[in-house]
Amino acid sequence: MPSYDYRCLKCKNRFSVFISYSEYGKKPVACPNCSSTEVQRRIGRVRVLRSDDSRMDQLGDLDNLDGIEEDPRALGKMMRQMKGEVGDELGPEFDEVVDRLEKGQSPEDIERELPDLGMDEGATGGTPEDFDLD
Repeated sequence: MPSYDYRCLKCKNRFSVFISYSEYGKKPVACPNCSSTEVQRRIGRVRVLRSDDSRMDQLGDLDNLDGIEEDPRALGKMMRQMKGEVGDELGPEFDEVVDRLEKGQSPEDIERELPDLGMDEGATGGTPEDFDLD
């Protein structure tokens, strides 16, 4: 038997009711708190399964990122959106960086204030010249 969510329009109480498919719309629903029949059905969130390609397409045109490094807020917004599409837990450090970017802090300032950010235990660090990023 499915569960349906409701909200009472009189006392604002939220509640669930188990009603069979055949009874839905026919059986009156009353608030368990105040017995009012003035209730409104609440529709819950719906999850949609999508492929990795369609999730990345949802992010928009990632090839057109000209100038995003000059706008920390736009960079933070894009990173938060990417986190939502990836679906993996990226840790509190990621959230800290994104929060700071969305507040307008530059990536350089964040790096200065959080020098150990992203360093795994046992990592030796290095300078940008130590890594081939091209």
